[in-house]
Amino acid sequence: MIEELQRKIGDEAETLLHELNVILPKEIEKAVAQGDLRENSEYTAALERQGFVRARLDYLARRMSQLGELDIENIPTDRVGFGSKVAVRDLEDDEIESFNLTIGDDVDIENNDISMESPIGRALLGKRKGALVSVRLPAGAREFEVVDFATLHDL
Repeated sequence: MIEELQRKIGDEAETLLHELNVILPKEIEKAVAQGDLRENSEYTAALERQGFVRARLDYLARRMSQLGELDIENIPTDRVGFGSKVAVRDLEDDEIESFNLTIGDDVDIENNDISMESPIGRALLGKRKGALVSVRLPAGAREFEVVDFATLHDL
């Protein structure tokens, strides 16, 4: 899982570096050639995008550093933690849902990947099989029972 996250971050960083070093300079050059820069929306947009791309690259570098510092040995084997696949039963409608706990903004709703920082993720962290979990969501409170889980070590 960690390697997959590193690959995804690396791919995004590579795309952004190409944009920063190849595409945006051409857009800025083209906008400069049009003349008066004070009222040139293309120039302003390219500079704003350049700032965003730089900020995103800084963020991705921090994320890569955090992933590099993750010690799998410190991830619990007996309770829900990073990388766990958790099956919960919704106490209201008795339906079973599964979630994969991931870090940061690596969220994929279609695959039920949720961040540990999300309300559900925070509520599930450290829980064991049979634990009851209450979660406050924008749509209202929900209660779950942890039916089963597999840790990163099991997977």
